[in-house]
Amino acid sequence: MKRRSTLALLASAPWSMTLAHSAASIATLLRSGACVFLMRHAKTDSGIGDPPNFQLGDCSTQRNLSEGGREQSRRLGQWFKSRQLQPRAVHSSAWCRGRETAELAFGPHTVLPALNSTFNNERQPEPLTQILRALLKAVPAGEFDVWVTHQVNITALTGEFTAMGEALIVHASGTVLARATLA
Repeated sequence: MKRRSTLALLASAPWSMTLAHSAASIATLLRSGACVFLMRHAKTDSGIGDPPNFQLGDCSTQRNLSEGGREQSRRLGQWFKSRQLQPRAVHSSAWCRGRETAELAFGPHTVLPALNSTFNNERQPEPLTQILRALLKAVPAGEFDVWVTHQVNITALTGEFTAMGEALIVHASGTVLARATLA
């Protein structure tokens, strides 16, 4: 099994890669395709989960991106654009923080219900994880997808814990190829 590489995206203009790989290395992984850039939404206002009685269709009842998270999302989009990396598809959860991260970074995207948070819902993770595994296997060589989701979904799919704004590059086989911390 390949050793996982830890990558840090720094807030320079545009972002750069440090530690084990350069920006060119991470771009090469994505261009090789058959992978997903699996990202936890950008930084939010403080808290865990959502307030009691939140409503999925009402952003005012949810934990949302902080201004720092909005800027983080825009920098991510600039990083991809400066390297001419164009995902085959961009999907997000229906939660406002996921949708806003995807919108600010990539523009048009599609809500994918399998990326919806399963926090406080022990019955949903496995069926949704199975859907995500099938979708992951379908990403062809030479293309990659971007998925913006939540920590619980990422952990269910990969066994890895991610911080807000952190991403994993996951091969179609399910192997985590790299970790990117978005500063």
